[in-house]
Amino acid sequence: MADRPTTPVTAKPSPAAAPKAKMKMPPIEQLRGRQLGRILIKAGKLRRTQVHEALDIQKQKRGPLGQILVELGYITEEELNIALAAQSGIGTVDLGKMDIPAEVIAVMSSQMVNTYRVMPFELKRERNELSLALDNPDNFMATDDLKTLLGFNIKAFLCAPLELQNAIDRFYPEGEQESIANLIGELAEDEDLAKFSNRGDSIDLAEIKEMMESNPVKKLLNLVLLQAIKDKASDIHFEPFEDEFKMRYRIDGVLYEMVPPPRYVALAIASRIKVMANLDIAERRLPQDGRIELSLRGLPIDLRVAVLPTMFGESVVLRVLDRSNVQLNVDKIGMRDDELATFRQLMRKPNGIIINTGPTGCGKTTTLYAALSELNEPDVKILTAEDPVEYDIDGLIQTQVRPDVGLTFARALRSFLRQDPDIILVGEIRDLETAQISVQASLTGHLVFTTLHTNDAPSAIARLMDLGMEPFLITATLEAIVAQRLVRRICSNCKAEYRPTEEQLMEIALRPEEVGDRVFFYGKGCDYCNNTGYRGRMGIYELMVMDDPLRELIMRKASTTVLRREAIKRGMRTLRETGLMAIYEGITTLDEVVKETIIEE
Repeated sequence: MADRPTTPVTAKPSPAAAPKAKMKMPPIEQLRGRQLGRILIKAGKLRRTQVHEALDIQKQKRGPLGQILVELGYITEEELNIALAAQSGIGTVDLGKMDIPAEVIAVMSSQMVNTYRVMPFELKRERNELSLALDNPDNFMATDDLKTLLGFNIKAFLCAPLELQNAIDRFYPEGEQESIANLIGELAEDEDLAKFSNRGDSIDLAEIKEMMESNPVKKLLNLVLLQAIKDKASDIHFEPFEDEFKMRYRIDGVLYEMVPPPRYVALAIASRIKVMANLDIAERRLPQDGRIELSLRGLPIDLRVAVLPTMFGESVVLRVLDRSNVQLNVDKIGMRDDELATFRQLMRKPNGIIINTGPTGCGKTTTLYAALSELNEPDVKILTAEDPVEYDIDGLIQTQVRPDVGLTFARALRSFLRQDPDIILVGEIRDLETAQISVQASLTGHLVFTTLHTNDAPSAIARLMDLGMEPFLITATLEAIVAQRLVRRICSNCKAEYRPTEEQLMEIALRPEEVGDRVFFYGKGCDYCNNTGYRGRMGIYELMVMDDPLRELIMRKASTTVLRREAIKRGMRTLRETGLMAIYEGITTLDEVVKETIIEE
């Protein structure tokens, strides 16, 4: 519903103020798409004079008509919701005395009902239709999600918020919250599914559909998805092996294993995910990629699906792209103040190339998106070529490269130069052609952001030369190289001091006398961090800004070691040094920095 008007309307008594009796609505077909005032007149709640009075106030004070009618005392909030639902073609239902069959209750888990604020009350199998009650007509996104998650056509009805909560409490008692372990036990006891064990690939399409439509399979998959999103997992893995089927999810860069379900449900779960992502369930010999779009509590979440055939079935990985969980803001990505000031200066350059480097999953895309979000102004045209497009951002023209149809990074870039851009993002420089067109774009007055896969910033120069780039072109266009890693943050809830042993210090090439009286921290483990001692991650950065002495060395084809020494001499802080500063500040641990960085030669 729209916001309330800024100037309050003075309520006044009226003989036509809404009575306590339930609003009697004409057939929904007569109301769908009608104006709100007309619907309320047809329902016998208002007279024409009252609607005109509210419309006159709306002209003076602005604001939604429905809210003005509520503040005048002519209708209640509940009656407004019913009328808005009717306008959208949603009927009403009274859950108060309804006896909902156990079969209908079993369709959804307690967690799903509470997450989406809905109540299932009728299931028509012959029409594959599930009727749901919701307490907010604006909650239509829930119906789209539940159609994807449950596989039913959803018919929505509106009910009072108190009625909905009472029904949830009655049919889904709090003590009976379903866990993944309980659902796996339910799966193991399901005789209809057990008959598919030891069948291998001899299951036909009709049987696969029967398996994936079973309630336990749907409920398990939905619970795993909701739990992973709630725990802020970045990836969910479903992996078939010879004798078992593993489910794992990655949180803060570390994989955790869940209770494994029976081996024979692997095919059912893979097929169910494929249906949700609009993939071909009959194709089990080739890799497939797709996407599932959800909206949890109004927040958009994309699941990127990758299906890979293996010896023992299909391995499925879902990448969770939770836009509400990603800080697309350069102030929030973990750069230190001096690094941030330098990076902001680089971002504002009129032309040149800025390379972000590091291994897969180190946050390169997030850093570049954060930069583009800050540069995204009405007078700046930004084009991106990505594989794949991870987050769609308003104001950016984003292109998904598709090598299978000939749309490579190089081809996209050539077209970009005819689109009059100011800033270009190239997802990755993979070949000489892409590198050369990036250089051409930079020389013709564009700022180019791109990524490479190297261990540190100086190594990026050697990588560009390996691709066949001429040193004079590198020195003419390259402005800076940003290397980065992600380290886990110590959980603030169970953070504790400790003294590292000499062996632990040696791992990071520190001597006890260098450490002195510095205090080190670690996380003891608690419920807040799932007993890991860590909660969330931060970036550590290495900024190599090009200047004349460095360009001179590149022209002479100096080695990576020589370039690194010169860059350090000229003020570059290495990844390990940045990590040490984070350790001394009590943000991360020795183990994390040792794991993510290398000792400088």
